[in-house]
Amino acid sequence: MFDTKISRRAALLGAGAVAAWVSSPARALLEAAAQLPVPAFVDGLMAKMTLAEKAGQLTLMPSAWGGGVATQLNPPTSGPGFEQQLEEVREMQLTGVFNGNGAEMARRMQTVAMKESRLKIPLLFAADVIHGHRTIFPVPVGEAASFEPDLAERTARMASYEGAASGIDWTFAPMVDIARDQRWGRTMEGAGEDVHLGVLMAEARVRGFQRPDLKAIDSMMACAKHFAAYGAAEAGLDYNTVDVSERTLREIYFPPFRAAVNAGVMSFMASFNEISGVPSTGNEWLMRDILRGEWGFEGFVVSDYTGDMEMIDHGFAKDSREAAKLAFLAGVDMSMTSGFYRKHLPELVEAGEVPQARLDDSVRKVLAIKAALGLFDDPFRRIDLKREKARSRTKPAIALSREAGRKSIVMLKNEGDLLPLPKSGKKIAIIGPFASGKHDLNGPWVVYGSNDYAVDLAEGVRAAVADRNSVTVTAGSGVEEALPGGIDAAIAAARAADVVLLAIGESENMSGEAQSRPEIVVPAPQQALAEAVAAVGKPVVVVLKNGRALALQGAVASAPAILVTWFLGTESGNATADVLFGDYGPSGRLPSSFPRSPGQQPYYYAHKPTGRPNPSDDKLEPYKAHYRGIPNKALYPFGHGLTYGKIEYSGLQVAPTLAWAGDLTVTATITNRGTRAAEEVVQLYIHDRAASITRPVRELKAFRKVKLAPGASETVTFKLSRSLLLFYGRDNKPTVEPGTFDVWIAPSAEAEGVHGTFELVKG
Repeated sequence: MFDTKISRRAALLGAGAVAAWVSSPARALLEAAAQLPVPAFVDGLMAKMTLAEKAGQLTLMPSAWGGGVATQLNPPTSGPGFEQQLEEVREMQLTGVFNGNGAEMARRMQTVAMKESRLKIPLLFAADVIHGHRTIFPVPVGEAASFEPDLAERTARMASYEGAASGIDWTFAPMVDIARDQRWGRTMEGAGEDVHLGVLMAEARVRGFQRPDLKAIDSMMACAKHFAAYGAAEAGLDYNTVDVSERTLREIYFPPFRAAVNAGVMSFMASFNEISGVPSTGNEWLMRDILRGEWGFEGFVVSDYTGDMEMIDHGFAKDSREAAKLAFLAGVDMSMTSGFYRKHLPELVEAGEVPQARLDDSVRKVLAIKAALGLFDDPFRRIDLKREKARSRTKPAIALSREAGRKSIVMLKNEGDLLPLPKSGKKIAIIGPFASGKHDLNGPWVVYGSNDYAVDLAEGVRAAVADRNSVTVTAGSGVEEALPGGIDAAIAAARAADVVLLAIGESENMSGEAQSRPEIVVPAPQQALAEAVAAVGKPVVVVLKNGRALALQGAVASAPAILVTWFLGTESGNATADVLFGDYGPSGRLPSSFPRSPGQQPYYYAHKPTGRPNPSDDKLEPYKAHYRGIPNKALYPFGHGLTYGKIEYSGLQVAPTLAWAGDLTVTATITNRGTRAAEEVVQLYIHDRAASITRPVRELKAFRKVKLAPGASETVTFKLSRSLLLFYGRDNKPTVEPGTFDVWIAPSAEAEGVHGTFELVKG
């Protein structure tokens, strides 16, 4: 079923290891086991299909009847009108469309497919349902800040419940790319910088979208994207080159994708980038040797939007014909948007350049998955106009949006216990471009939701306080431009208030695809606004709106209280007010490190040690590894976040040795010395002091969220085994060696918490 020759990429990346795998009995067993169940009727149906009709089943196009938002989110094309697209359905030139206009559009297209096409093969309807459908949840990186995979599973399940009611069979989510350079705009779409957290969120979101039964009318097929290493684009520039070692791929960028496979994901999307000179869309090593061969993936792979076409501009394919051939032979089963497959695959098969068996294999997978989705049983199973309306923005969905929003908020700072605010007796000035208004609430990558239905900050705050008239709202500045008289108005508002909520940060169009930023700072007009407001001398709470970690500076960084509120979606204002006034204690933790300066990028906590580390953060020594004037540390590291309690870590207990085939228990006591209940994310990190391949300064291996009443303590226990200490050795195979390991139970990746050591012993 698979081509076993070694690709150019495989030869570059450890030819000996790859060759050994290709020829091994293990690979043959995996391939035999990785057969997607194919209903008996599929082969009979395929026997009736022409080459052109088979190529049509591998062709996915944007819906000609879509919404304005869908058009804005994807690059413009000179596509057909809706009537012309219906004709393509009649001629069986399409497997389906994406980002269409709801159940009515799907009903009309599916009716044509089932009544007027030759073989009556149902269409597949796809969409970008990234963090909600009609009800919008926090952007995925914000939701990852909850450190609650169960929450991510529940929001994905609700998105599927709504989206499937609109006729959507397939969502282009989750994005599971690890993002370690905050200049990259698509950071907002994933789970941040850490591998362990990324794995857990990938599994949870796949489970949530797909539910236990793909045929269920409230399930959608998930799509793990973007395979692979899209988040490693050089300098954080979207679509840019990636050049990393095979070890880095296997240790950092592959694990969330493999986790998605293990969770049962049925589709993958190829990434735009090249890896070491080979575009992912044409990378046989990725799609066949790794994804299908090693991992036993059973579903199909779709290109990203015009990904096959873009191999021409990459300089990898000379023309559209060669691009189609290279992508298809590499293992990309379905072409999105370009139309290259339906244009070239029939002729390529007839010319003997693409094996007929390879074409049939891809078509068989697509038809089998359509059957798994229940489309052959009932092509209209998810298309129901009444159900679409009834499932849109239900009370449970809105309640879940509020819960997810408040759990995603991270409190970076709270000097003098400024927060929570009292609900009465204080005059509150909300100042900033995000103080009020039906804009920039849902966040990037929302096709079907509307900011018109979202709750802004002013609305949420006014609903929470005893006297709505105690709250004033002043813009002060635009997002990226000054407003005439804006700063003067803001100063006046601050002087008249007891406390200022400074609502600043990024707009929706500053994060997301194609929104790489060279300077990840608060825009200059907003920074000027912050400086002017801070000079008034009133207490300031920064309420930060962002889709990535930012480098906070000046009055923003020195504000006594800072909340990271990301883009929280439908219940944004209410969720933020819940935390501001103490109805819900902040429990989020940073999934991405906030750097001290934009010039630190890429910065991530699990970096390698150098031969010249600076021995102390208190003093920067010459000829050591740090930038001028700042330590090689984050301003706020991964895992950081405060609560309304006063949390102490003590009493680490760890056995001195870990047996090779045994396990080791690590415990610590977590105490809340404060007067308010708190929810603490207790994190376990390790460091391998000496190994044949240098290891990161810390690696997250486990975490646990614990609720602590005022004055309460809890003993938190983790278990370590040798399997959690593995790394990829010089032969790019998992290994671990006896030796000394550091272990921390701590509140963040750079906090000391409680620290000990143990020895891994063999024999």
